[in-house]
Amino acid sequence: MSPYRPPFWLRGAHSQTLWPTLFRRVRDVQYTRERLELPDGDFLDLDWSRVGSNRVVLVAHGLEGSSQAVYVRGLVRALNRRKWDALAWNLRGCSGEPNRLPRSYHSGASEDLAAVVQRVVGLGYRLIAVVGFSLGGNLTLKFLGEGRPEACCVAVGVGISVPCDLHGAAERLSRPECAFYLRRFLRTMVPRMSEKRRRFGTGFPAVSSDAIRTFRDFDDQFTAPLHGFRDAADYWRQCSSLGFLGGIQVPTLILSAGDDPFLSPGCFPRDAAKSNGRLTVEVPMRGGHVGFVGGSPVSSEYWSEGRIAKFLEDSLGES
Repeated sequence: MSPYRPPFWLRGAHSQTLWPTLFRRVRDVQYTRERLELPDGDFLDLDWSRVGSNRVVLVAHGLEGSSQAVYVRGLVRALNRRKWDALAWNLRGCSGEPNRLPRSYHSGASEDLAAVVQRVVGLGYRLIAVVGFSLGGNLTLKFLGEGRPEACCVAVGVGISVPCDLHGAAERLSRPECAFYLRRFLRTMVPRMSEKRRRFGTGFPAVSSDAIRTFRDFDDQFTAPLHGFRDAADYWRQCSSLGFLGGIQVPTLILSAGDDPFLSPGCFPRDAAKSNGRLTVEVPMRGGHVGFVGGSPVSSEYWSEGRIAKFLEDSLGES
């Protein structure tokens, strides 16, 4: 159960999903960029917003997003106001500069979050928290539950609007009522892969853009072969965070709206929460996908941002 109630002027799932993207502006966040070199020769761009704290939140964006996404900037601002440093990290190829390797980012690339955590541990922070939105939330929950040594350095985690069941979410987005979202994602995803083929040559998968109509098509043709999976189904099976929730050892919140147009029933892991006392699954009836708009059209802070901050404080105690 959840106390969240949408504003009377914005009650629908699609309106909650689209309003922030179309109309919200968060201008009072200034980043300092750091480039993190990875062992495989690639890099991640890390965008810092520091307030001089000894505690930090690592924030992962969603599909085709970046540290500049309005939902990331909104959370960074809310955390800074509560005396948290924030690190919004860009997944590979999402910082405005193409990554160096044929591979890209994907829902299960938890090794990249592990590298970011390792970097932050070296800076001497007393407390480290991790938050992920949508695809970044799946990656974050998988990282927390798969037994990586770096996860022991994290004190608390949060996933927002998480497609825990990648197969179910992909099928959900193939429905006619979600065609707008699917087209919007593919409009940037497919050209990015075409550009990679121009850079890396004939060894890179070559598929006509007309042949990519669903996430299954994209993951079969690009995500799976580029990242060592047999096909889309194998990728979804290995990378869905649903299979890793039982291994989570720190207080973790999954916050997803019951009317989220992106999420299938399997993306609401209530049974996992019953089996793991460290896991909290909160499902407001309304909120859309990464929505949770505040009560006023000009509200500077969205409800989910305050909820995330409260969960962090309640889990860690006042510092």
